Amino acid sequence: MALIDTSSTASRKERESSKRYESPKRRESSKGQGSTKDQEPTMRRGYFASLLRRPLALVAHVVLALAVIAAVFASVYPVDPLKQNLMSSLMPPSLKVDSFPGSQAAMPAFMGTDALGRDLMARILLAIRISLAVSFLAVLIATVVGVFLGLIAGFLGGVLDSVIMRIVDALLSLPFVVLAIAVVAAIGPGLVNVALVLGLTGWVTFAKLVRGEVLRIKQYSFIEAAYATGCSGRRILFRHILPQASGIILVNATLTMGQMIISEATLSFLGLGVPPPTPTLGGILSDAQQTFFAAWWIVVFPGLVLMAIILAINIAGDFLRDYFDPAEEGAR
Repeated sequence: MALIDTSSTASRKERESSKRYESPKRRESSKGQGSTKDQEPTMRRGYFASLLRRPLALVAHVVLALAVIAAVFASVYPVDPLKQNLMSSLMPPSLKVDSFPGSQAAMPAFMGTDALGRDLMARILLAIRISLAVSFLAVLIATVVGVFLGLIAGFLGGVLDSVIMRIVDALLSLPFVVLAIAVVAAIGPGLVNVALVLGLTGWVTFAKLVRGEVLRIKQYSFIEAAYATGCSGRRILFRHILPQASGIILVNATLTMGQMIISEATLSFLGLGVPPPTPTLGGILSDAQQTFFAAWWIVVFPGLVLMAIILAINIAGDFLRDYFDPAEEGAR
């Protein structure tokens, strides 16, 4: 019994001494450990608490939420964006109901009409849906292709890494919009075609960023521990490395979203995007070239909407970068 008491006392002292000399990083990690149910609400509160401390980022989130709501409920607006009414051609913005001859519904034309008498607000709402749909599909394609190739290049290395990076360097040396214009001109315009072209020409930034992140994460000790425990390369890549790189992937996807919207608007402005009569922001601006001085609202309103969405996406992406990398925010 005495021997048992002595050994238990010694083991207790060892545990106490190990706790006493525990490193700060290990102490913080042990405090952060817990069930997933305990961690999820804390992460949500941390995100929204950080958002409340950044009024500009909060405004950007509100603008993006309004854009998504407008895109989802664009068809609820009681005016047909495709119906022409030459009697109401180039009518200025008005708040009066039935102020235009031959109006379609008991709704004022808040943003006026275009050269063919189509309600500009109804067309802008539908154009937001088209722009967000094309850009989201393009970013999804670019993310899947770029992340996959970046993971393979960074993890396997060797000749495959060299080949993929030389392709990336070659594509980065070409102007993105010029390359997209050339491909769209070859395969033809259309919503799906534009999204495919933008996605398959925009994956290079994802591949380059993810490859660098994989090379950095591979040096961590937990990767060596995973190898030591017998984990396969595929499990290490998708279970341990990919989650660590998810933050930079999300930030780059958010920033790329704005680039895709601008590219889609550029292609539509040049007549290579979604074909008419489907309204797009770039197409509306292109149609307004001939009537700009006679009807300023055809340029101002879609231009402001496009600028607000792009600016909100960039601010939100900047906030996400600081949120996932607090050291970056501290450096500023």
